[in-house]
Amino acid sequence: MEGLRKSRDRAEILLEALPYIRRFYNKTVVVKYGGHAMVDQELKASFAREVVIMKYVGINPVIVHGGGPQIGSYLKKLGKESKFVQGMRVTDQETMDIVEMVLVGKVNKEIVGLINHHGGKAVGLSGKDGDLIQAEKYHLSEEKAKDTPTEIIDLGLVGKVTAINSGLINSLVKDGFIPVIAPTGHGAAGETYNINADLVAGEIASALAAEKLILLTDVPGVLDPAGKLIQTMDSGRAASLIGDGTIAGGMFPKVKCCLKAVKKGVQKAHIIDGRTKHAILLEMLTDTGIGTEIVS
Repeated sequence: MEGLRKSRDRAEILLEALPYIRRFYNKTVVVKYGGHAMVDQELKASFAREVVIMKYVGINPVIVHGGGPQIGSYLKKLGKESKFVQGMRVTDQETMDIVEMVLVGKVNKEIVGLINHHGGKAVGLSGKDGDLIQAEKYHLSEEKAKDTPTEIIDLGLVGKVTAINSGLINSLVKDGFIPVIAPTGHGAAGETYNINADLVAGEIASALAAEKLILLTDVPGVLDPAGKLIQTMDSGRAASLIGDGTIAGGMFPKVKCCLKAVKKGVQKAHIIDGRTKHAILLEMLTDTGIGTEIVS
């Protein structure tokens, strides 16, 4: 009887997922893969299987990955100190060479290999491949004090996206591939830029008119002033929470990225806890979800 009950529970789970599978069939979902989910072996395997399941049920996943801890670890081995300003890595040419080597040559290929190992057809890309991500230098401004000039901080080869070659991604998706994209871009003079992975994911989701943008993080989602998870949030409430300081620190750029994406046509953006096994499927294919969804 216990075995029968478990089988019925599994059947109920599949039935609950059915309307969501139907709703998202042939739709594009951009997933920013980062945080603890990238370093825990069990979560890495779970992520790869989830991505493959999405593809097999007719959803088109596009993966954008980070790699900050891996870059930091490699820099440390070389005796090079990591410097950050407002959460962004100061990137000189030597650091950029290491960033590109780690992100494109190591992390990207590991993710591609893992997805393929679990039955997918993943292909790895950097911003240089097929003119995928065009970028320009990002200038960080900071107000030191009231009534004083704004200070422009030079972060080196840190960039911002100026254009996405969505045709390349769409061609790969149409041919059954799962694009896995490293967040580097190239400038007009051929220089390489290090770009925040959340921002790249948001720009790609906007360029593809994706159904969803999902950011995997190491927190449950956006929390209200009482520390309770906010399950759904529109742009008005987000602006209010930013204004009163509830949304701050590392969550601030993630929420801003999501707001920009939904403003530019992405149907919904989600900030979810990548430390939770099966986080993507739980958010997409169940009635309750697990994180914070942001709508326009």
